[in-house]
Amino acid sequence: MGVIAGRGTLPLAPPPRGRDAAARRPRHRRRPRPAGRRTAFARTLAETPAAPRPTGVERFLSPDGRLSGYPARAEERRRLLALIAGRILRPGEVVDEQTVNERLAAISDDVAVLRRYLVDHELVERTRSGTEYAVVADPTAG
Repeated sequence: MGVIAGRGTLPLAPPPRGRDAAARRPRHRRRPRPAGRRTAFARTLAETPAAPRPTGVERFLSPDGRLSGYPARAEERRRLLALIAGRILRPGEVVDEQTVNERLAAISDDVAVLRRYLVDHELVERTRSGTEYAVVADPTAG
């Protein structure tokens, strides 16, 4: 019998005996692998060099350059958007909405949201009518 913090005694289940004990025990145990021996899978992993993982805001882009997600931190999100703005527009270049959409489609499936983020973060300017877009002169400032 066991005692639980001032609540009197409560019966605890006795340890299993007989057939129940055997059922709870593993039926086979792994033999330890001799030191220095590896499986074929472990050897293959050890021989294959690990691909370098992207760091910084590049970690939010897939290997083919598509956007895989947005950073939670505002400063990282802004750096990622500045990187994207630099990829789709050159300084001084003015393009129409269709061209911006085509370039953003290569980066994201949700072109409208990405375009809105670029404008809201003041990395890309657009005319009042929304027909022309241009990158802001210095996207790192602000």
